Amino acid sequence: MKKMVIVLGTWLLCMTIGCPAFVFADEQILIGTGSKDGVYYYAGKALCRIINTKVEGVSCEVVSTPGSLYNLSNVRDGGLDMGVVQSDWQYHAVQGTGPVKFMDGTFQNLRALFSLHAEPFTLVVRRDAGITRLEEVVGHRINIGNPGSGQRATMKVVMRAMNWTHQDFQLVSELNASEQSLALCNNRVHAMVYTVGHPNASVSKATKLCNAAIAVVDGPAIDKLVVENPYYSYTEIPGNLYAGVPDPVRTFGVTATLVTSADLAEVTVYQIVRALFENLDSFRKMHPAFHVLQPEKMVRDGISADLHDGAKRYYREKGLL
Repeated sequence: MKKMVIVLGTWLLCMTIGCPAFVFADEQILIGTGSKDGVYYYAGKALCRIINTKVEGVSCEVVSTPGSLYNLSNVRDGGLDMGVVQSDWQYHAVQGTGPVKFMDGTFQNLRALFSLHAEPFTLVVRRDAGITRLEEVVGHRINIGNPGSGQRATMKVVMRAMNWTHQDFQLVSELNASEQSLALCNNRVHAMVYTVGHPNASVSKATKLCNAAIAVVDGPAIDKLVVENPYYSYTEIPGNLYAGVPDPVRTFGVTATLVTSADLAEVTVYQIVRALFENLDSFRKMHPAFHVLQPEKMVRDGISADLHDGAKRYYREKGLL
């Protein structure tokens, strides 16, 4: 329905003021991303730029969304053609597991295309709050992320691992990524969590505006999460990415992935995947988080769903499978 409204609106506008012929592409692709402050949005914009210039007969549009769970739900229901999602929620969608209502039942039609950047679980804190490690956030005001976002869902996993409830905090807010940094700087919250690629605009805003720091996330409960779940791994947020954060910060994380459904035409997926991989150097330049992307890892890391037949076809042609 959402796709029909967008197409109809474009048609009515063009009938009124006139539009170039290329507006009426043979096929239109909607990609669900995340907040406009997040790397998902940049990834979607970068991919659409390649599709719109390199794939004949296909036009692409980015949709800013609440995040991973929203994207999975709407890919399943047909509101989106593709979505950028965390690798852990891709896994839960396939397995029918996870601590959120959406994961009731498996998403049997889910198909993976490729993985993108690493996404460390990032705990950004006010320096005057005295928080240097995850366990010290208890008793403080914290933003856990908006409903439908991967960051909120991952924070729920962390809270369960730490045996925390909302009552363990002075305040639990549900702001989205575009609001949380100012809330931190205005002392509405002492900490915010974000599962995101780096460098990130929201984190950069917090460190520049109010000298925020990034806390260490590890310990026995996180060790257990990493050992027991294949989609998690320990990682580091590099030093000198943000003002006042010169040293690497240890945490754990996931991988951003692009998914679709088996219903999307094989030829369309093949053309899109080919266009991206044949223009990967250009894609890498579109955001610092993409600089380290390697084709061999993109077809393997964080992939829990079956690859789409169109993606398989291209990868086999290139010897990547």
